Amino acid sequence: MSDAPNDGKALTTTVDGESYARIPIRTRVVMPGDDLEGIIREYAAGVVREGDTLFVTEKIVAITQGRSFPLDEIEPRRLARFLSRFVVRTPYGIGLGMPETMEMALRECGTLRILFAAGVSAVTKLFGRRGDFYRIAGDKARAIDGPTSGTIPPYNNAVVLGPERPREVAAQIKGLLDVDAEVAVVDINDIGGNVLGSTLSRDGERRLVTILGDNPLGQGHQSTPLGIVRPV
Repeated sequence: MSDAPNDGKALTTTVDGESYARIPIRTRVVMPGDDLEGIIREYAAGVVREGDTLFVTEKIVAITQGRSFPLDEIEPRRLARFLSRFVVRTPYGIGLGMPETMEMALRECGTLRILFAAGVSAVTKLFGRRGDFYRIAGDKARAIDGPTSGTIPPYNNAVVLGPERPREVAAQIKGLLDVDAEVAVVDINDIGGNVLGSTLSRDGERRLVTILGDNPLGQGHQSTPLGIVRPV
């Protein structure tokens, strides 16, 4: 770990008059079959200080849980191909805008829920309202990651689902640390984010989302799936 920001990112930010460092932790590429506890012990446990918040990207949690699927192992149904055509793709993530990610959303969330979310979203978009699809489909749909041009191999040819039991995972990671620090499993990108599970209070989670609002870990090849928020 170094006290240097990722390229194009600021090390510190100020929220409600308080300054915080967002320190990225670089790791090797985390692969299916890796042990999350081992990753935390190797890269994070020795550098977290009392009063810090260790934030862990949902992607490495999910990968270590076996929730990464190569594209060539996913066979999208006709409904997935149809629905994915109506999803707006952005430079920050493909979301459900490809048949394979939409197929995994149908499996994760259920066909009826995805159809209901799509129907409501189609209506409310006519009135200029955005975001209803994911509000209805839920965190499981929002957390699905598809490949982009900046994705680290082998995940540039894979779909990664959201993690299971993120609140329990955060509590387990906290137990690995030798100091009194908090832990959060986060889904953060360049257009926003949320906390999937943590040892923080609700107010603490909201503050953390604001602190990480500019995505200090970056969106591409940085290989920094962990980070520390530290008051300065």
